[in-house]
Amino acid sequence: MYAIFVTLNVQQDKIDEFEEVSLGDAQGSTRDEPECFRFDILRDPAVPGRYYLYEVYLNADSLEKHRATPHFQKWWATVEDWFEEDLAKVEMETVFPSDEGWEAQKPHLLNW
Repeated sequence: MYAIFVTLNVQQDKIDEFEEVSLGDAQGSTRDEPECFRFDILRDPAVPGRYYLYEVYLNADSLEKHRATPHFQKWWATVEDWFEEDLAKVEMETVFPSDEGWEAQKPHLLNW
């Protein structure tokens, strides 16, 4: 599987709005994208406005498909000017769980 870890620093006056609109992208990703196996939004308690996204996809092409979805396009159009600096992204390959493990847990992502 292909994974990304993104660090975002959101302007202080946009934090609440960022969280609200980001939920729509995360929920749309896990619900509507069969090749998205994880979409976590994490908040740094020590640095106000710093967020981390951890996303797992079948492959890099799946991430490109994600970026073409209506929920991502809506999210990006809303938040793209809210960042204090450029986004930092790390691309990875998963080791554990196995690909089969990621696929098996997919239905449970919808238990919000």
